[in-house]
Amino acid sequence: MFNGEIYNFLELRDELIAKGYIFHTESDSEVLLASYDAYGSACLNKFNGMWAFAIFNHETKELFLSRDRFGKKPLFYTFTTNESGETSFIFASEMKAIYPFLQEIKPSNHFNDMIHNRIYSYECGKHTLVDGIKRFPHAHFATINLDSIQNGINDLKLQRYYHILDNMLYNPRAPKSYKEVVAEFRHLFFDSVALRMRSDVNLGTALSGGIDSSATICTMSHVSKYMAQHTRQSNNWQHACIACFKDTPFDESQYAKAVCDHINIQGEFLEINPIAHWDKIEYYFYLFEDLYTTSPVPMIATYHAIKQKGVTVTLDGHGADELFSGYGHIMHALWDAKYNMKQVRNILYTLNDSSEKPKQILELYKDGIKFLLSKFNKKIRNKLYAPYDSHPNFKKLDYFSKWLFELFDQSVLQTLLRNYDRYSMINGVEVRMPFLDHRIVELVFSLPYTYKIRNGYTKALIRDALHDIMPESVIWRKSKMGFVSPIVQWMQRDKKENGLKEWFLDIAHSKDFLECSLVRNPKDLQALITKVCNKKESDYRVGEQIWCEINPYLWQKSLVFAKA
Repeated sequence: MFNGEIYNFLELRDELIAKGYIFHTESDSEVLLASYDAYGSACLNKFNGMWAFAIFNHETKELFLSRDRFGKKPLFYTFTTNESGETSFIFASEMKAIYPFLQEIKPSNHFNDMIHNRIYSYECGKHTLVDGIKRFPHAHFATINLDSIQNGINDLKLQRYYHILDNMLYNPRAPKSYKEVVAEFRHLFFDSVALRMRSDVNLGTALSGGIDSSATICTMSHVSKYMAQHTRQSNNWQHACIACFKDTPFDESQYAKAVCDHINIQGEFLEINPIAHWDKIEYYFYLFEDLYTTSPVPMIATYHAIKQKGVTVTLDGHGADELFSGYGHIMHALWDAKYNMKQVRNILYTLNDSSEKPKQILELYKDGIKFLLSKFNKKIRNKLYAPYDSHPNFKKLDYFSKWLFELFDQSVLQTLLRNYDRYSMINGVEVRMPFLDHRIVELVFSLPYTYKIRNGYTKALIRDALHDIMPESVIWRKSKMGFVSPIVQWMQRDKKENGLKEWFLDIAHSKDFLECSLVRNPKDLQALITKVCNKKESDYRVGEQIWCEINPYLWQKSLVFAKA
């Protein structure tokens, strides 16, 4: 069983043919099997791709399972015992495929902790929202013997086969020159995109107008025009779908249009109307399975539109934020800069320019000084928090890069990858992510923070490597928006304005909501919903809070589809 893609399967195929292997198909699945036969578990480090797969050896009665390096493809499992006392090992890429084998579908004992305290990071642990189902970890393989299962013995042996810090290209304290690294990144990114353009079906992208998705489709354009084609590289890639949030602060369509005009393609601009999807919201929760801080509707709608255009595979820009810091973690670089005033100024100005609400210079420096004094104070008292990994190479990373490593390997990225796999696969679309080519990841984590924050810009390496193939209004853009739902605006508009005001008020005052055991303080939440709907509160963070608090109720309601 194989879920995913091995992008470099043609090169591996040639290598295996030289070893005497004979192939009967043109698929990567056959190459995967032959690679496992030839190299055993060592084949995993030869793959450039995304995967969750299982191979059963009929002779040894041993099942081998593996998940890709960064967790792009999901894998879940459980052990069950029937009334006769027989034990079974069940595994699947979706929890809903395991539901029929459970005696009861109910929230796990960790449910409240995961959704209220670890919404961005619970994806990295073995526990799931559903009692009895466990998550197989990324970058691991495992073996389990059929005889052991039948004898009721859980001998699932997990083993990590890959760690970013085992594969750093340089010592971050003594890397190549910035100019050399810019050239190296450009070469690797072009090759990563070219590999992922191997396809027998139409390609496209979910374009936001941000740097990452824009860099991806602009590179697709460049690769198709100027680089010698990889075998099986698709020429039908000119499909960009842009989600628009008209009359809200989250609309980036002007930047997406600039990208489409720059590479001379016709973008599909999709106005997200929540009313068109909201009658299916509980079913979407069933399909999505997990919980997150924003509504899944815009993303599911975007990939639905992509599929309607006949596109089955997209190349998207996910992963760059966690590699280069697209979030608000830039301040942590001050701890690395410390007494270097030039770097301190660069960090503070970069943070301010990309902020939603820029501050006056004096206030900016006050924030910086306050941050450093707080860190020094905690350092003296031996209470300075720093991300941690037991790997010996972790100490080589600067403080800023340690935070990025935590985002990438231990929290946010795993959640993002889960989300986009669900949003896309719900619609039968496969998402490929050029920034998450393991060669690029290994390069970036070998670099100091000064290669990521530079000359007043975040993601400096991307900008300097790709500025000549992207529109200036996008590549030198400093503002940053996440792809989120404008939930507050939707709550404050009634149905006539394509809003959800009536829906939220109905839910907040419904008996089953007020009595739902998974909702914390339903009366307080009712009051907050009413306040936002009546425009007495409009902070998007409050809207996010409401969505997070109402999530468990919708998740519980969605289980009716599982039971059906």
